[in-house]
Amino acid sequence: MVKVIVADSKLDCEHLLGQYLDESHFDIVVNEDTDCYKESDSLLDTELTENRIAFKFRKNFFSPEEQEQAYIGLREAATESQNRGLAAGPRGELLGVEGRGGRDWVTDYELEVLDFLMTDKGRLIDELSIESIRAKHAGAPRSNADETRGAVWLRSQVCKVYPEYFGWFDVWVDSLETKSKEDIAKEARNIAENWISTTNYAKSVFSGVAGWYDRYPRIPFGRATTYTRDNFDKFKLSFPFLQSLNRGFKELLPRRWSNQKSAVDTIDSRFVVPETVFTTITVNKSFRTAAHRDAGDFADGLSNLLVVGSGDYTGGYLIFPEYRIAVNVRPGDLLLVSNHEIIHGNTEIKLTRPDAERISLVCYLRENMLELGSYEYETTREQYVIDRRTNKEHHHYRPLWNGVSPGMWDEQEWYDYLETKLGRDTVAKYHPKAYQTTSTLGDLF
Repeated sequence: MVKVIVADSKLDCEHLLGQYLDESHFDIVVNEDTDCYKESDSLLDTELTENRIAFKFRKNFFSPEEQEQAYIGLREAATESQNRGLAAGPRGELLGVEGRGGRDWVTDYELEVLDFLMTDKGRLIDELSIESIRAKHAGAPRSNADETRGAVWLRSQVCKVYPEYFGWFDVWVDSLETKSKEDIAKEARNIAENWISTTNYAKSVFSGVAGWYDRYPRIPFGRATTYTRDNFDKFKLSFPFLQSLNRGFKELLPRRWSNQKSAVDTIDSRFVVPETVFTTITVNKSFRTAAHRDAGDFADGLSNLLVVGSGDYTGGYLIFPEYRIAVNVRPGDLLLVSNHEIIHGNTEIKLTRPDAERISLVCYLRENMLELGSYEYETTREQYVIDRRTNKEHHHYRPLWNGVSPGMWDEQEWYDYLETKLGRDTVAKYHPKAYQTTSTLGDLF
């Protein structure tokens, strides 16, 4: 028997975004199979259709074997991260644009660069060594799961020299290329001693991503996430669990699943979990999320929340404050939810053993994956960036250059490179302007 909840209205909870939620934000706790529908948009909208689904919850959906394999296959994807935006909570444990006004953690990458520059009385910058540090940390959160405290930048000190605060560290490193080793060491030591707070603060959350990811400016090619690339055999252990999730999605919300299936079929299958409509899995370890909406998932499909592991914890209810409902998601349960539309966050998670952990999963189709080309095309883009970065004769080359420059994907250099690797037809497919010629009046006679 499935319980049905139909909301009469939706509360305005925008003021809760970024704040932790607790027992004061819900009246109902869902512990049984339940379908919850959002409020009607009009007096004529009375049917309980998939368009109105807030969530569908099913107890004990996954088999113990599926759960165990998913736990082994995915748990290590969750490493220390400062990149969870509002979900990371009200302490401001954020970086980048989302971190305005919050704590600005000194990352492992920055600490390693400072240590390198101060070593041996300030060695001359070796672009390969700096690049190896940058490559080691590129796209990866802080990885030392045993650390619980961290240092933060004194923004007031940094901004005396770099008013444009965001991105200042790499700007500073790039500025060192013409300086002597003594001056480099002196500057690095000054920053380490005077620009970092002497007070350590609790670090941010344990969260990571498995599966595949789309392009962004510094990494302009589709690719496997770092965890998936380095641990693919382990990642594959989660496939039966993810395929079971896919079947549940199809059975419970066939129209939403069909929308997502049609979209995912346009993506190269090598960027998709086999026999599913999912490209990407966010993995959180004992992470109490603050109130937020998800972003980046396919809007016409649906997201989900799943928990794997031993279940040695209490709390962790997923709260929907706009409807004053909480769902007690336990290992093996299935929750299909409109995460990008509805504000949600967890109650406090209390682990009942020192070695306990709560591994939660969100599996989805990243909408920007729809913009990718074939697997061969994306890997060729990756190799092109690598070749440019390592080519000291390239006209854009400079120490610490990452191989990326404005307009590079609309230049003849790229067209020629792509034609050499994948042929003229591939260039014409992805860059039809590459072979267009401008007609003149004389061409007509």
